[in-house]
Amino acid sequence: MAARSLEIGPAGMLAARAIESLRTERGLGQRQLAARCTALGRPMSNTMLSSIELAKRRCDIDDLVAIAEALQVSPLALLQGAGAT
Repeated sequence: MAARSLEIGPAGMLAARAIESLRTERGLGQRQLAARCTALGRPMSNTMLSSIELAKRRCDIDDLVAIAEALQVSPLALLQGAGAT
């Protein structure tokens, strides 16, 4: 089986920008948001979160749901971008 492309698509780019924007808007550091995700049952390091925000790491659906919950928004809000929340 061929390896899947790791290229981040338009929805991933929009989510990455929304995550960073909402995190900073709420006055949270990457470590704080990662700790919130971990407390919600989705282990995440600040390095993982940084890679997601920089679109260097794909954000899978479980990551997206945990980050959304930690930011107190719906996963759809992250997919639509920070301006849509």
